[in-house]
Amino acid sequence: MATALKAVHVSDVPNLDQASEINAALALIKAPWSAQGVNDHDEGVETKCGFKWPKFVVMGHRGSGMNMLQSSDRRMKSIKEYSIRSFNSAAQLPIDYIEFDVQVTKDDCPVIFHDSFIATEEKGVFVEKRVTDITLSEFLSYGPHTELGKVGIPMFRKTKEGTIFEWKVEKDNSLCTLQDVFEKVDHSMGFNIELKFDDQFVYIEKQLRHVLQVVLQVVNKHVKDRPIMFLSFQPDVVLMIRKLQSTYPVYFFTNGGSEIYKDVRRNSLEEAIKVCMAGGLQGIVSEVRAILRDPNAVTRIKDSNLCLLTYGQLNNIPEKVYMQHLMGVEGVIVDLVGEITEAVSDPNN
Repeated sequence: MATALKAVHVSDVPNLDQASEINAALALIKAPWSAQGVNDHDEGVETKCGFKWPKFVVMGHRGSGMNMLQSSDRRMKSIKEYSIRSFNSAAQLPIDYIEFDVQVTKDDCPVIFHDSFIATEEKGVFVEKRVTDITLSEFLSYGPHTELGKVGIPMFRKTKEGTIFEWKVEKDNSLCTLQDVFEKVDHSMGFNIELKFDDQFVYIEKQLRHVLQVVLQVVNKHVKDRPIMFLSFQPDVVLMIRKLQSTYPVYFFTNGGSEIYKDVRRNSLEEAIKVCMAGGLQGIVSEVRAILRDPNAVTRIKDSNLCLLTYGQLNNIPEKVYMQHLMGVEGVIVDLVGEITEAVSDPNN
């Protein structure tokens, strides 16, 4: 299936009311959150969910979608990403999972945050601190407070290009921990937990093991029957989390070669397949452009008995989502959760 691709901005996403011709077809591929279990042939244990998706799945990126403070599109600044408010807003829609990043603070508390640094301005000077170098109390001091009358530290964010924006959205909310998410987010919602580590660091095995064990302690204590899956861009992380537990599926995140890293395992879909096969992982989550550039990769991934999900800005366009379904992709992570779920839902429901 050949297609010409161009750079796409969220503001260029077409009005989904004009995409009615594909709605009926997409309605056939909407799935419930649950997925079939799979025997772990090494451990003799059955995973609770994830390895074989029964049908096409939709996942909310950072909850109800990421915040792009530089965007003129109000949808990208509607609800604070990675907040309980964003997660529960997504849970009101017919989606299967929400995706979020977990980092561990200096005092060993798993928190929900994407950027490696949390930032503010002090007397006009941009000040940032590494999330993993501050305590939980310091982390929660940023942004709105749940405690009445208490004012938090204003939050700022720097884009990849270096532009600084005050982190203002229409519906703000306080920062939260992994435990908060388990306790306060609708229990029917599955969690796609990205284990976040800094690309600029070289971690030793002892460090990785400690962080992952801290995360697993919270998961095991609070998960109950909630479906979850783990994933990471770091090969050593996905291999280790798979060794530390065999209950929940593990996926390898890759941009499929859009960026080049010192670790060659991160630089292509072929390398991603090798990582998964070597570690007994359940699947790959690829940047969508890598799949559209090389549709034959879907067959290679399937032939390796791996599942395939995608992420990326093109997943905000219904036609691209439908194209992936036809190619054999099993699910998508999206920002415009409301619009895409409308496109993949039965209009009669």
